[in-house]
Parts: sequence; C-alpha cells; structure tokens
Amino acid sequence: MSHQSQYNEKLLTVAEAVQHIQPGTDIISPLGCAEPDALIKQLENYEGLNDNRLFTMLTTRELIDVDPDKLRITSLFLGSSERKAFNEGKIDLLPNHFSDLPKLLKQIARKPVVMTVVSPMDENGYFSMGTNADHTISMVKEAETILVEVNEHMPRTYGENQIHISEVTAIVEHHQPLPELPSTPGQSEKDTLIGEHVASLIKNGDTLQVGFGSIPNAIIDNLKDYRNLTIHTEMIPEKIIELFKSGAVTNENNPFKKGKMTATFAYGSKKLYDFMHENDDIYMLPVNQTNNVCKLQEIDDLVTVNAGVEVDFLGQVNAEKVGNTYFSSTGGQSDFQLASHLSENGRGVICLHSTAKNNEISKIVPTLQKGAPVTTHKNDVDYIVTEYGSARLRGKTIRERTKGLIEIAHPKFREQLTQEAKQMGYL
Repeated sequence: MSHQSQYNEKLLTVAEAVQHIQPGTDIISPLGCAEPDALIKQLENYEGLNDNRLFTMLTTRELIDVDPDKLRITSLFLGSSERKAFNEGKIDLLPNHFSDLPKLLKQIARKPVVMTVVSPMDENGYFSMGTNADHTISMVKEAETILVEVNEHMPRTYGENQIHISEVTAIVEHHQPLPELPSTPGQSEKDTLIGEHVASLIKNGDTLQVGFGSIPNAIIDNLKDYRNLTIHTEMIPEKIIELFKSGAVTNENNPFKKGKMTATFAYGSKKLYDFMHENDDIYMLPVNQTNNVCKLQEIDDLVTVNAGVEVDFLGQVNAEKVGNTYFSSTGGQSDFQLASHLSENGRGVICLHSTAKNNEISKIVPTLQKGAPVTTHKNDVDYIVTEYGSARLRGKTIRERTKGLIEIAHPKFREQLTQEAKQMGYL
C-alpha cells in the first residue's frame, strides 16, 4: 500500500480518532508548540475516558475541564495555566529531571498513547515533529497508540524527531498557526548588566546552552562579535537567529552533530518557525540525548546559562518556587549545571536580579525560604551572576561563598546580610 493510501485510510475526524484511547491508559503530550490542540480539546467530549491520565508540559493553552475520576492531569513542567491549576489543587506536578522523562514515563505510563502535532507527511511517508522532539519522540517506540494532528504551519525539521506513517494509529488534520511566545518586556538596565557579566565568562569556541527571556536576550546581544560558537541547548530561542546572521555560530565543535545546532524543542514566533523550516543547520534530538549528562560532560568548554529565584549562602539555588507559589519545575537546569561541572573548562552560570518587588526583597538570602525546592545543589553550583557582578562559588568554602554572594547582592541589603552571616557563623 502506498504512503498516501495509508494516510487516507488512517485519516479520521477528531471525534473518531480519540475513540482509540481506551480506559486506564495514559496519554503523553509534547510540550509547547507540538501540543495537539484539537485532540486534547476533544477529550472534554469523549465519553470513553475512565481512570485515564494526561501528562502535559509547559502547555500554551487553557486546561481542559474533565472529571478527574475520568482523566487526571499531571504536569511535567508548569506553564501559566498549569501553574494556576496546580496551586488551586486541580492538577498534580511530577518532579523530574528533563533528561530522565523518557525513562520515567516508560516506567510509570500504562499502555501509553502518544498525541502530537506534526508537519505534513513527506514523499517517504515521514511526519516531522517540527519544533519538538522532547520526551515524546522516545515514547513513540513504547506507545500502543499514536495519534497525530497534521498542521501545515508546523515546520519540517531534521533529526531524530520523525514518525513514519506505518507507526501511526490515526491522523487528524487541524491547521492553525502555532502558539507564539509572548514578547518579553524590553531589557532593563539590570538585564543589560547581567548580559555583559555573563558574556565576559564566554570565549570564542565555547559550546553554549541558553534559554529565552530578557536576560538570555541580553547575553546574546553581547555575543555577535564572537566566533566559532556551538549551540547545543534544550530550547532554541528566537534570538539565536541573530548569532547565525552575525557569523558567531559555526557549530563546528558539536559532538552530537558536527556543524549543526542541536536542541530538543523550540518556542518563539513565526520568525523562528520559518527559520527552522527545512533548515539543514538544525538537528533535533530527544531530550534523553540533548540533556544526557554522560554525553554532555564530554564537551570541552561547555557554558550553561540558567535562571534562579533565590540563592542562599551555601550556594543552593531555588529556581522553582516564588514565595508560596510553585512557579515552574526543575526542567533541564540540573542536567546542564551538572554537565558544566564535569566538562573540561566548563562554566555553569545561574543568573538572577539581586532583588524583587522594586528592591524590597533580596534574592541573595541566608537560607532558602521554608519549603523551597533546591534546583541546583550546593556541590554543583558554579557562577552566580547579578547586575552587580559574578561570584564563582565552585571551589570556595562556605565563608568564601558567603562573602562573594554578599558582594553581588543589592547594596541596600549587604549590611543586613553580613550581620546574618555572622550570626550563622559564616563570617
């Protein structure tokens, strides 16, 4: 049977496609742009659900309203609507390292059903997950049921994120523009200063992992005159296009795929998605490869850049909880932070503003707030950067760490932090 004949045979309405989901099975959805909007919405109307679970991650849509006895929703990393629902007790959050998700889901998922957005099928019968590979492509080999939502707006990308028509259970067509990342506020003076401090830690020939947001954007602004950079990251930020155009990126030192930028997902605007479409300079990989510490540690000169909410005198980083609100999750921070620790000449950077709430709260603290998760362990931390400079904690004693962190805290809090450090016996 031809690829097109198989396609036509498997093409169903959304209502027909979800009938392949049996009671007691677990549904795996990709994060961000590859989350299948039509299929997931249809679950609200599907009467065949009973004791099912839906695993979501960084969702860009409003959560569906289904009786939790029929469908329980578990987030793997909180997006905005998931964050609200979790803090209201409506959904759950599964702690994880991003790199470990394929293995974790294989262990706990019951007769997994994979649902994902894909690009239109090519002449060889392959769909591309486009902006994504993440944990989902690994689950395709484990799934008993694979439902794909074909969207002509999904870019076709290359790499290990392809699904063949022969693997697919059912196809629906749902063409709509991909979700776009809300534009970040303009760079503040703090962002600009942090960008300059971080850029000073980067050198020509480094391999760089960086995410999205105003601080990463400020960092990238300072790298356009660099040369021979390699980008190996979990998420492709839109700002990276400027580094390609400036000639700063060659990817020559990429051991995952020489000459290619490697990543596991992307999220930005149509400009980024157009840049990715059939771009041979990009190679998408499953997250258990991109974030695999054993592979990452083999990269010399690996520089990883992540964000924190607060850092205490020991060097413990909370990047997940703001006050009493669970805001995100671990993601790949621990993966890349540990990898930079093990890399020859590696540098792991955690960035944060020195204060919050109009300089009312210091984000350099004596101890993490009660109940705060430790995202980066004190033994794995390296550089902490605020607008007041950088403090290298790796190889430093607790007293040296405390002193270095107070020096990059907001001046308003340095005296108070010094007194508290003395009371704790750290100074």
